[in-house]
Amino acid sequence: MISRMSENEHLSHIRHSLAHLLASSVRELYPGAKNAIGPSVDDGFYQDFELPHPISDKELTAIENKMREKVKGWKQFERKEVTPEEAKKEFAWNEYKTELIEEFSKDGKTLTFYTVGDFVDLCKGGHVESPAKEIPSGSWKLDRVAGAYWRGDEKNKMLTRIYGLAFETREALEAYTKQREEAEKRDHKKLGKELGLFMFHETAPGMPYWLPKGLILYNELVDFWRKEHRLHGYKEIASPLVNKAELWKISGHWDHYQEDMFIANMGENEVYGVKPMNCPNAMIVFQSLQVSYKDLPLRLSDTDRLHRYERSGTLNGLLRCRSFQQDDSHNYISEGMIASEYAHIFDVCKKFYGIFDLSYSFRLGTRPEKFLGDKATWDRAERSLHDILKVSGVSYTVAEGDGAFYGPKVDILMKDSLGRDWQMGTVQLDFQQPLRFGLEYTDKDGKKKTPVVVHRVIYGSLERFIGILTEHTAGAFPLWLSPVQVKILPVGEKFMDYAKSVHKALTDAEIRSELDESNETLGKKVRGAKVEKAPYWIVVGAKEEAEKTVTLESRTGSKDTLPLAELSSRLTKEIKEKS
Repeated sequence: MISRMSENEHLSHIRHSLAHLLASSVRELYPGAKNAIGPSVDDGFYQDFELPHPISDKELTAIENKMREKVKGWKQFERKEVTPEEAKKEFAWNEYKTELIEEFSKDGKTLTFYTVGDFVDLCKGGHVESPAKEIPSGSWKLDRVAGAYWRGDEKNKMLTRIYGLAFETREALEAYTKQREEAEKRDHKKLGKELGLFMFHETAPGMPYWLPKGLILYNELVDFWRKEHRLHGYKEIASPLVNKAELWKISGHWDHYQEDMFIANMGENEVYGVKPMNCPNAMIVFQSLQVSYKDLPLRLSDTDRLHRYERSGTLNGLLRCRSFQQDDSHNYISEGMIASEYAHIFDVCKKFYGIFDLSYSFRLGTRPEKFLGDKATWDRAERSLHDILKVSGVSYTVAEGDGAFYGPKVDILMKDSLGRDWQMGTVQLDFQQPLRFGLEYTDKDGKKKTPVVVHRVIYGSLERFIGILTEHTAGAFPLWLSPVQVKILPVGEKFMDYAKSVHKALTDAEIRSELDESNETLGKKVRGAKVEKAPYWIVVGAKEEAEKTVTLESRTGSKDTLPLAELSSRLTKEIKEKS
């Protein structure tokens, strides 16, 4: 039986082979086309091209037909190691391949060609042995055409990217297609506009405007975060959003993260960076305090706004922004507290994800190629996290080389209602920055010791979390979080006074309600409440006014008539319980 890893590897080889097949077919159909890169991706493959003229999705059928015709003659990939001179000669017509050849040669990498049929390409490998036999004809299809800057840099030429979907069986492809259709209905960018939550404007790319209803949702999440963290002994701080370059040099971000920062060159030879993360500022706050072992763990939390220069081609609504907030904290501990502090943080995770019925797992990221500190300290930190994860009761995987530059990390991987995995929060163990900032606390013996710091976010980016939560719930947020919790729908104008008294009773109880004062029919008002994803709506007519009752209906289909005096207490209880 093929192991899970082998199955994944085989699927990756199918996808990569299809990327080559796509490149060969496009070059045959469009003489003069230059293929750039073509990797496998999570749902299939893509290939970038410089084409002699623009194409659209309409051309995909012809390209796919050519691929299906050509694959029949693709018996086997043949590998050949080549010199830089040989490689440049073969691809003298293709500046994209030439650039890669020069880069790989400079890095001392072995250059290899793979040939199949009449097609040759520069490639490091990862194909099926026999495309004609191993690529199931019904398990793949071309998907869409898009634009992509060469190497993801907007300063480079815009290329044409053709995407394809590929799985090991027809059934898997069909299941994925259905899942994606459902995901498109739940697209947070579409729902955000329809529900009046947020917007973007060309003058601030990647930086969301939060509209009144969206900001209610945003603030409810932050308020919940604040209350829960106060109960867990966290102390909230706020710090400057713009700092001199010297701060980022001490922390190491200037060398490791500068290209992702917004930099401002001011007068008087001063250079500033807009903060992309809160870590260095939290170190400054600790540095200003007189801390003893009795103060540990010292948990300094914040939700300051951050800015990162994400490349324009990567921006994706709330999922990838340039401006966002994190539910951040830097927890200062002694080395002996590592296990107990991680257990504490995992308990917080359980509460924050459980309330939305979200399942999650962990992923351990180990020492990257470029790192601060010494290997012995890293090894000790990684062993600690392995031990902690084993007793956590939550499944975890290991991503070699995926740690932060200052320490290993545990990422929180969430699964949504469509079965999609998302990387959300992260819990990072850091021995390095406290040393770089010269942080100390007084231990029991009166001696000065350097603390260990745990960097942690649970939601992660609040923008990203809201985007994912919008898709997870299809915009039908739980009652406690909904921007409008109750819609009040009078049957006619003559019942408006009673409807207003219901609205006032709810408002006085701090329940977010909206009164529909339109002249529409009741049926249209109810449909409007459903479109707005309101958890509840109240119908007010002659019977309700006479009996001083309300008819409370929910989006789940329940319907109940109850005295007006009981309405607020019932809804308040449900909101408080966050059910």
